[in-house]
Amino acid sequence: MLERLTKSLLEAPVFKRGEYNYFIHPITDGVPEVRPELIREVTGHIMRIADLEVDKIVTVEAMGIPIGIGLSIICDIPLVIIRKRKYGLPGEIEVSQVTGYSKSQLFLNGINKGDRVIVVDDVISTGGTLLATLQSLKVAGAVVKDVVVVIRRGDGVERLRAEGYVVKTMVDVKVDESHVTSVTKSRD
Repeated sequence: MLERLTKSLLEAPVFKRGEYNYFIHPITDGVPEVRPELIREVTGHIMRIADLEVDKIVTVEAMGIPIGIGLSIICDIPLVIIRKRKYGLPGEIEVSQVTGYSKSQLFLNGINKGDRVIVVDDVISTGGTLLATLQSLKVAGAVVKDVVVVIRRGDGVERLRAEGYVVKTMVDVKVDESHVTSVTKSRD
């Protein structure tokens, strides 16, 4: 299970971004190319572990988009993309995002009070993006039925658990200065 994902992660190049060892992978960066069989494997696994009795799928641009689109097409559930750009539409919700290597604003549109949603994303490390996403959904009055993230690294899941959120992840990765050192199936 998740053989393609595991193999591709173990082959992923790593570079330093400040003090952060950043791995480059099709799921997290779209580089070198996003292969359909990898998206099928990931979305198929999400369908096995997630509560999909929802009105909408929510993801964050940019790399949550391929996962969200794949799941949306398979499940016939609309996709809402939290954007990094303000559109100024009525009801737009703005929240601050702080990650291990950046700070920015996120903008949520298209969620109505009472919407049942699943949040899907590519990776969680510090938990900053996911926390901002969940806060924006709370402000909108959405009911978060499930949260599924493909790749877990760092302590972001624990940070979100301390805030009362439940996050499912698919694989845990460990990275050193030169490569991804391990990929294990998550216990979440």
